[in-house]
This record gives sequence, C-alpha cells and structure tokens, in this order.
Amino acid sequence: MNRGRFITLEGGEGAGKTTQSGLLAQALTARGIRVLRTREPGGSPGAELLRGILLGGTIDWSPRAETLLHFAARAEHVAKTVRPAIEAGAWVICDRFYDSTMAYQGYGQGADRGFIAEQIRLLGFDPDLTLVLDVPEAVAAARMRQRGGEADRYERLDGGFHARVRQGFREIAAAAPARCVVVDASGDIDTVRATIADHIARMPD
Repeated sequence: MNRGRFITLEGGEGAGKTTQSGLLAQALTARGIRVLRTREPGGSPGAELLRGILLGGTIDWSPRAETLLHFAARAEHVAKTVRPAIEAGAWVICDRFYDSTMAYQGYGQGADRGFIAEQIRLLGFDPDLTLVLDVPEAVAAARMRQRGGEADRYERLDGGFHARVRQGFREIAAAAPARCVVVDASGDIDTVRATIADHIARMPD
C-alpha cells in the first residue's frame, strides 16, 4: 500500500482555511483518493481537550507554556490520527499545524522562535505540502465580522497581533520554499480553489 500524503493549510484568521480544506477534500475524494480532514489544535480526543483549554480558556499562559501545550496536543494528534492515516494510504488535510505555532506564539506573542524550532525538530514529522492562505488585514477583518459567533481567545487579540502573525507566515513560507506555497486567498472561493488545485497537481508522485 502506498503511503498517503500530508497537506496542511495555514494562515491567519479569516483566510478561508476551513472552506478550502473542505473543497480540497471533495476534489481528492472525487479522484478516488481516501481523505481524512482534521484540525489543530485538536484532531484526537486528548488534543481536543487541550484545544478547549487553549482557545476557550481565560488563563494568561506564559508564551513558553502555551507553546508546549500546542506541541503536546500536536504530538498526540500525530500519534493517534495523522500518522496512522498516512501509513494506511490516506491523504490527510489538516487545518493548521506547526507553522501556526511559530506564527502565533513566535511572531504574534513573542515566544522564543528558536525554542519553537527545536520543538518542531523533536516532533520529526513534516507536511508534504503547506498551503499558506494570505489575505490583507482589511479582508480578514471583514470576513471575521461576517462569520458571527463567539470569537476564540486568539480572534479577540488586537490588529497588531494579527499583523505580526501574517508577517510570520510570509517569512515561514519564504524560508521553506520546497514545502510551502503562498496562496492569495483574497479572491472569491472558486478562484482560490483553482489555485490550490494547481499546486496539488504539481506535487511529485
């Protein structure tokens, strides 16, 4: 049985990751590919428990502690969900992975980026392709207003934080061109979907 693929979608709030991951899963399924959609933080029972603590809680974590909580959830997610699915031949599409920790905690909150990079190295599990969905702050803010519902702890942070996160994702992608591609996600859903499909088609066998 062939090993599956691991595709991650990254970007700030309002970038359209959830929408595009669903469309990508539909397209791959139509090609006869077995697909598993998942998310971070979360994706396994233990990781979902930590998601509730990280996104819904009111604790003001220190940057290093918050980083370690994300990697604890990630280690559980990889061990219980992602790795078994890929080894069974499925394509795993994940809404956020370790680049979000670097962007949100490292760039956004000022956590030690070297420390985060070391946690990534210790995890020892990389995506085959990372799609970084990039949108201007004004577009992201408009989409967030339209979304409605209760904002999570990160969504409630100020514009300066989100600007640092966006810059972080851009720098992360620039430093890893073999893995990351930046997708202009400010257009309509179908245009972004087509761009993502083009990048998927270019993946090596």
